[in-house]
Amino acid sequence: MATLYCAALDDLSQVFDRVDDGLVDRAVEEIARARRIALYGVGREGLQIKGFCMRLFHLGRDVAMVGDMTTPHLSDGDLLVVSAGPGFFSTVAALMGVARRDGARTLVVTAQPDGECARAADLALVVPAQTMADDLGAATRGGGTSVLPMGSLYEGALYVLFEVMVLKLRARLGVTPEAMRANHTNLE
Repeated sequence: MATLYCAALDDLSQVFDRVDDGLVDRAVEEIARARRIALYGVGREGLQIKGFCMRLFHLGRDVAMVGDMTTPHLSDGDLLVVSAGPGFFSTVAALMGVARRDGARTLVVTAQPDGECARAADLALVVPAQTMADDLGAATRGGGTSVLPMGSLYEGALYVLFEVMVLKLRARLGVTPEAMRANHTNLE
């Protein structure tokens, strides 16, 4: 069993060996400059985005998940952050269109830099990891596939990436760990 853990960690390590740190820093700057931030993702990608939203809240940012009743109207100075691992989701594309129409910037996190959503974004942050959309195709073409099933490599990489981005944002914004903890709910 230990071999499976090591293989999964090795797969994640290979993803981060190929991540463009310059793009990560640009994404951090977009988030730091944004007045308000709305986030959206589908499926398990959406779960990772929700965790990122929570951490941005802990940093004192004005954030909301698309679909929540308290999600604000986005306009100039605001940012929509979405995940489209396989390159396109119709809901992501539609939300990006609305945000851009009303003046908000868009940041897409994706494994497919040439995907429709990435091409339409103000900034595409590429996470070079296998998604559910390409896991079977890689195996049938003789390419390597992750030991993790059904796109979990991308989703696991999102978790690590977002937590590192939070550390970078914390430094960029001058937020202390104590201030983050003070923003954590006491209603658990």
